[in-house]
Amino acid sequence: MGRTFSKTQIYAMQENQQQLPCISCTTFNILAPIYKRLNHEQDQSCRESEYRGCWLGRNNRILDWLLFERSSIICLQEFWVGNEEFVNLYEKRLGDAGYIHFKLGRTNNRGDGLLIAVKKEYFKVINYKELHFNDCGDRVAQLLHVELAFPLSQCQNNGVRQEILIVNTHLLFPHDSSLCLVRLHQVYKILQYVESYRIEYQLKPLSIILCGDWNGSKRGHVYMFLRSQGFVSSYDTAHHYTDADAHKWISHRNHLGNTCAVDFIWLLNPDKYQKLVKSSWSEAVFGMFKYLLQRTSMTESAAFDFLKNENEDCITYAGFRKALQHLNLIGHCYGLSDEETKDLWFQADIDGNGVIDYKQFLYQIWNPTGSDYRRDDNKNDKQDDEPNDGEEEETIGFSIKNAVLFPQEMEKGSWPEDYSLSDHARLTVVFTPIRISYSHKIS
Repeated sequence: MGRTFSKTQIYAMQENQQQLPCISCTTFNILAPIYKRLNHEQDQSCRESEYRGCWLGRNNRILDWLLFERSSIICLQEFWVGNEEFVNLYEKRLGDAGYIHFKLGRTNNRGDGLLIAVKKEYFKVINYKELHFNDCGDRVAQLLHVELAFPLSQCQNNGVRQEILIVNTHLLFPHDSSLCLVRLHQVYKILQYVESYRIEYQLKPLSIILCGDWNGSKRGHVYMFLRSQGFVSSYDTAHHYTDADAHKWISHRNHLGNTCAVDFIWLLNPDKYQKLVKSSWSEAVFGMFKYLLQRTSMTESAAFDFLKNENEDCITYAGFRKALQHLNLIGHCYGLSDEETKDLWFQADIDGNGVIDYKQFLYQIWNPTGSDYRRDDNKNDKQDDEPNDGEEEETIGFSIKNAVLFPQEMEKGSWPEDYSLSDHARLTVVFTPIRISYSHKIS
């Protein structure tokens, strides 16, 4: 079956599966055969998809490991939806092992996509939704709403909801810095969709598990955006790493030979819900704006001069828009729309007088906190069906019990040269369901 696990790894996996009510989650970019290059000396463009024996053998080995691990949740990226035999292989073996599964191809028939599977003995599926980003990357996301199939004894008689939302996605690869905004936008769309789903079905705050290949490290804007929303990286939490520990582990070797950590399983418990998504989104975009200017050694005063009118000591919308366009943040297929640009301006111009002075620039654009964005116009972002008096309720959350990368060498930042299952590691996290109290009031 390829590489072998250490006794410690095997013991940990088996122990985690036997001690209910723990649930485990695995995310894995399995490297679609249409993208996997074979090392043929005479043809560097040769892909594994041209050799049935190669891709069939490799993916049977992948399935061997996935079924050996017996994770409660499996989220796969670069799933080769364009090949019927490949799809049937996964559907049969996962189905025979007791999994309910859903697949989703990328838009414009790109050939690959996503697959999410959950064990019937652990979950009852309530709903399944698909999200098409409809951007230049043709990326998609899956949303699965499930209920725990094994009620916690301490919650069973209290009417506590035992439901969670699971998301699987694969963000765009940032071939250049201008594409970083696309990835940030994709995450924003996911969180917006999750929130609109919760409102549509009148759901109170639920635990959210976000899985996938995020194509960005802990230094990136996507990471910071998710952290601002209260999400935690399960692997880093399990290993007591801080946000500053950016090079403790790796999970991917890209086509340039560079290694980095890009595969995450994010967790948000209901008691950790933070500020409004729209507010955090504006902070993230302004953070990217600041990064692009600082990269040119521009100070805050120089940045203000870059934005303001030539003969005035203030910023107008026209100057604001021109600056964003100059930085390639708007004006392209992957940039901000006119509506989004106006919304950013609206959040920066908090007094609504049509201009931004130097002090407002510092607090709303250069170092935004979102604390001042509480105008009456924002009242529609609140849910009418939820009280805002801070009254506490109980629901199900999760504590992170363990997290492991396979192969194990990647936990030390090393890529094993004999590893050939994919150009990504498998990440498996074990969660313990717990009863938690939360307040409806979200700051």
